[in-house]
Amino acid sequence: MTENQDSPLGKGKATPSRKQQEAANRRPLVGDKSKEAKAAERLRLSEERKTAREGMMRGEEKYLPIRDRGPQKKFARDIVDSRFTAGELVMPAMFIFLITTATNIYALQLASLILMWGLFIVVILDAFILGRRVKKLAAQKHTEANVEKNIAWYAAMRSLQMRPMRLPKPQVKRGQKL
Repeated sequence: MTENQDSPLGKGKATPSRKQQEAANRRPLVGDKSKEAKAAERLRLSEERKTAREGMMRGEEKYLPIRDRGPQKKFARDIVDSRFTAGELVMPAMFIFLITTATNIYALQLASLILMWGLFIVVILDAFILGRRVKKLAAQKHTEANVEKNIAWYAAMRSLQMRPMRLPKPQVKRGQKL
């Protein structure tokens, strides 16, 4: 007698049908698609976004967008945030301008138009002067060769934003000496 004859015949269970075998092998291509898994993933992503947003508000380097990272950009933000800029007046002035243009008083419309254009000129000059000042101070603090080329533009664009809308949030108080 051979060894094969000593073992029991068959495999001990019925062969599954093709339908059963395909159903057992079926699984999602990407991740778990159950409701619980989706809810857990959504909650995890929500927490990550909340942490990143709070970090960005505090000015933490790792959460900042690339355009806001670096010691020179932080230096420029501090200079811009430490003073009042004419760019902060644009949104409130636009609101007043819209109200005055809705009136039928020609002299009021003309005056608001002239004041609005005057404000635009003042804002452009203020942004230009502030950009040059930031570039000069950055060159003094960091060596001349290491000053980022777009630091003046960065400072000018930040000065155009209303203070409460700036991100990352200002870390210095207005009027604080640097």
